[in-house]
Amino acid sequence: MGRPSGWWRGKSTPAKVETYTRWSFHFFALLEAVSIGLPVFGTMPPARSWAVFLMVCGHAVFCAVTASRALDWTRGTREQPRRTLLALAAYTCVTAVAGSVLSGTPWRPANDDAFLVASSLLVGVTAFGTGTVALGIRDRRRMTYVVLGAAAGTGVLSLPLGFAAPAALITAVLVLLTAGFLTFTAAFSVWLLDAVYELDAARETRARLAVAEERLRFGRDLHDVMGRNLAVIALKSELAVQLARRGRSEAVDQMTEVQRIARESQREVREVVRGYRDADLATELAGSQGVLTAAGIDCSVTGTAAGLPAQVQSALGWVVREATTNVLRHGNARTCALSLRVTRERVTLTVENDGVPREAGPAPGPHEGPARGSGLVGLRERLEKVDGTLRAGASDGVFHLTADVPLHPSPEPHTATPGHPAPEPHAAAPGNPAPDTTTPGIPAPAHGEVLGESAGPQDSQQVREATP
Repeated sequence: MGRPSGWWRGKSTPAKVETYTRWSFHFFALLEAVSIGLPVFGTMPPARSWAVFLMVCGHAVFCAVTASRALDWTRGTREQPRRTLLALAAYTCVTAVAGSVLSGTPWRPANDDAFLVASSLLVGVTAFGTGTVALGIRDRRRMTYVVLGAAAGTGVLSLPLGFAAPAALITAVLVLLTAGFLTFTAAFSVWLLDAVYELDAARETRARLAVAEERLRFGRDLHDVMGRNLAVIALKSELAVQLARRGRSEAVDQMTEVQRIARESQREVREVVRGYRDADLATELAGSQGVLTAAGIDCSVTGTAAGLPAQVQSALGWVVREATTNVLRHGNARTCALSLRVTRERVTLTVENDGVPREAGPAPGPHEGPARGSGLVGLRERLEKVDGTLRAGASDGVFHLTADVPLHPSPEPHTATPGHPAPEPHAAAPGNPAPDTTTPGIPAPAHGEVLGESAGPQDSQQVREATP
């Protein structure tokens, strides 16, 4: 990948639009120098030709500098360049009048070719200067006043220069049309640039709101699970304390119930966390397609996740989540393809997009070190639990992410590594007894007993009775 291509690909979409806008106005400066400055050669002596050409080139450079500062002001990186705008307006007037006089006007005898060049210089310099000045103004009404003032001023100045009344009127109309077109171009460019940045900020805000909403949902689920159980534990503990102070044996029963409720609360919290961490592959594929399409990326999904084991779907669902996040945040993709291929032995998930980050390198092999970024490292760890592999990298301008998981993993259990606890035991299958998780000396809860069922109004009554 060449250096200019890498420089361009490394920019975000708003930065690309801003760069394109800046260089468009710089191209206007080049267009002014070529279309207005070069025709003066051959219509007058070389000395005057070079003088007029340098004046036009100086005006073009001044317009380019003013446009750059006006765009900086539009992006909020500097104050409004008012002095620069006033200086450009004055220099435009001087260049238009002096260039026209030197080129040839009826006021100074000249042939028809020289008069045509002088008229073009008067109209062109005024139009380019007016359009650039309008770039530093946000109020549309003021832009209109600037264009009308430039047209009227050009028509009035044409009369002392020797233009006939019809020729002066035509000159004013030409300035009105050309300056109005360039002013409209400047206003539309600024509006488009602001809209692109606002859309990018809105997309980031939407992503942050989605994260905040998920946190609220998770917190709400934990509150629903733990709120009532903790209240029951506190009530029964208080009751047990009062009973113990009176030397009654029911205190042991109440503490046993507290242990049971605490154990049930731990199980329910694990279920909430497990539901938060698990990912349904079909849901993730549909959600990723919707999110990428909403972000303006052409996304296609092929394959079906029906019939895959739950562990495989969870691992691949996280791959889809991370891949979608990378496409939205780390690249500038226009297309993205998610493909799920299922065979009898294995399932392969492939995510390809053309938004290759500048630092992306060739795709590593399945047994090479982890790719850059903690997200891909976490995906490798999740896939290792189901004996899967992950490959990620760029080739030919396309970023590839491939997750390969066998449908018949090895029977050897995975041992816990430091920092990664062993997997939790699954629920017993029908017909098989569940593993004994009770503490010695503590009876297990009765079958069908509802959590905190015995913590009702009678417990509060017992507390009041036991309170001295």
